[in-house]
Amino acid sequence: MKSMNIAIIGCGNLGMALARGLIDSGVQASGIRLTRRHTDVLSSFAEEGCMVMSDNRKAIEGCSLVILAVKPYNVEALLQEISPGIIAGQHIVASVATGISTATLVSLLPKGTSVFRAMPNTAADVKESLTCVCASGSGRDGSEVVESLFAVLGEVIWIEEALMEAATVLGACGIAYVMRFIRAMVQGGIEIGFDAHTASAIVQQTVRGAAQLLIERSSHPESEIDKVTTPKGCTIAGLNEMEHHGFSSALIKGIKASYDQINGK
Repeated sequence: MKSMNIAIIGCGNLGMALARGLIDSGVQASGIRLTRRHTDVLSSFAEEGCMVMSDNRKAIEGCSLVILAVKPYNVEALLQEISPGIIAGQHIVASVATGISTATLVSLLPKGTSVFRAMPNTAADVKESLTCVCASGSGRDGSEVVESLFAVLGEVIWIEEALMEAATVLGACGIAYVMRFIRAMVQGGIEIGFDAHTASAIVQQTVRGAAQLLIERSSHPESEIDKVTTPKGCTIAGLNEMEHHGFSSALIKGIKASYDQINGK
């Protein structure tokens, strides 16, 4: 993986997060090719040794792994552009475009091309992504390469393709949900007396600690909540007030709204 040539086509926020995670994990920058229409945005990667260009067809030449990081509505045009340069057995294609099925990808690529869908999140930038991956129905040739790629960016979970949209909402959109929760916590901290910097430090470590408790203990959130909710205490008073205003319900409805949006409902 560290010496493999990798092309990230359509290097926006997610593509740049992927590139940053790869470089910081020891993948040679000289083997990473990044494309986007306005390449000046990628100047810092060029300075580190990545090949930066706007020519998608040229970018895939000699690459083993091609990552499609363009917007969903650009996928078909992109594949029509690069498909003549894709060689089955040489190129592995992994798409991180939301809502584009492997069947669609397979139909637009040379027969026999190994095709995967992956949904990382922007925490790839700090090697803490959760990436859900699935393979096309034709097989999983190249799956070890794909898993190795995304494993350097964080955790990898293989799922059925029917769950990819749900994975997008929970894992990728979920970053924004958590950030909004953190922002609200910080604002609450300021209201009760902390300056913004101190409130941010307390909240960030609290969120990290809460997640680590669940990961290391494999416990249920309610089990950990029970440990800090004493009778007539301040924790249960705060939790009940949040629930009276629809905290859990609002979050669940938001997740469902995102899912419906992806599925065109």
